[in-house]
Amino acid sequence: MDDGTLFTIGQMAKRTGLPVKTIRFYSDSGLVPPSTRSGAGYRLYDAAAYARLDLIKTLRDLGIDLATVGRVLDQQVSVADVARAHAEALDVQIRSLRLRRSVLLAVAKGRSTPAEVELMNSLANLSASERRRLINDFIDETFGGLDANPDFVAMMRSAMPELPADPAPEQVEAWVELADLVRDPDFKASVRLMAEYQAADRSDGDVDAGAQKRLGDEVAERVGSAMSAAIDPASDQARAVVDALTERYATTFSRQDDSDFRRWLLARLEASSDPRAERYWQLLAVINGWPPVPTLMPVYGWFTQALAASLG
Repeated sequence: MDDGTLFTIGQMAKRTGLPVKTIRFYSDSGLVPPSTRSGAGYRLYDAAAYARLDLIKTLRDLGIDLATVGRVLDQQVSVADVARAHAEALDVQIRSLRLRRSVLLAVAKGRSTPAEVELMNSLANLSASERRRLINDFIDETFGGLDANPDFVAMMRSAMPELPADPAPEQVEAWVELADLVRDPDFKASVRLMAEYQAADRSDGDVDAGAQKRLGDEVAERVGSAMSAAIDPASDQARAVVDALTERYATTFSRQDDSDFRRWLLARLEASSDPRAERYWQLLAVINGWPPVPTLMPVYGWFTQALAASLG
């Protein structure tokens, strides 16, 4: 094309698909100055001006502002640097749009009020650090000042909600529910009570996590079998299950299985009976894409009733 051919502004418009007024604006701005003028004073552009205008069009189509375009044309910044910066900016926009889409799909599934929609959107758009801070504040408030098991507290701090870049609506819903849960004063008081029992347990000597897990597995197995057999928690058959389990608890906690110990165990079970504590971990599993957390509330509910019945 670089054969000395000159183009009028109308010809440039036809070749680039840009309106004449846009090319005139670029020309007046100094981005694409005319190469020369005709005898009648009309602007004429050579092949270099055409290439310059074509680059401007490409960069503008990619969403790059005119000030940056000007710096590229003046060789103050390279096209590669501009492309890299804008690609990163687009990544942020894409993540934001994906999250907005997930919020809208979550809203579309229910009958949310305008206030609930606003809350969902604001919570969903918290940054990862803001989400972690919300959970850490909850942990600080519920476990602060107590001699809680450091391994358990460390595990809670390591289990942070990590929304993916393109969350499913149910993940957004789970995060909003979790955020609402950890800000609930009643729930925080309930978890604080559990933490106080845990701290009291530690004062009587640590019980390692492995022993507690084995104990939990035995409760699930024995009570699960009793529930499958439709055994009434207040029956003599249930008492046999309670006797076996309280003996295991007493051995694990180095205590004697007597009425005082059973009352202690009953209080401990009742303090841990808030279903929202289990819901906390179930929501984290949904948010982070972990395997589902099965509910053990019916199992411990049966055991608590049977233990209470054994005490009269």
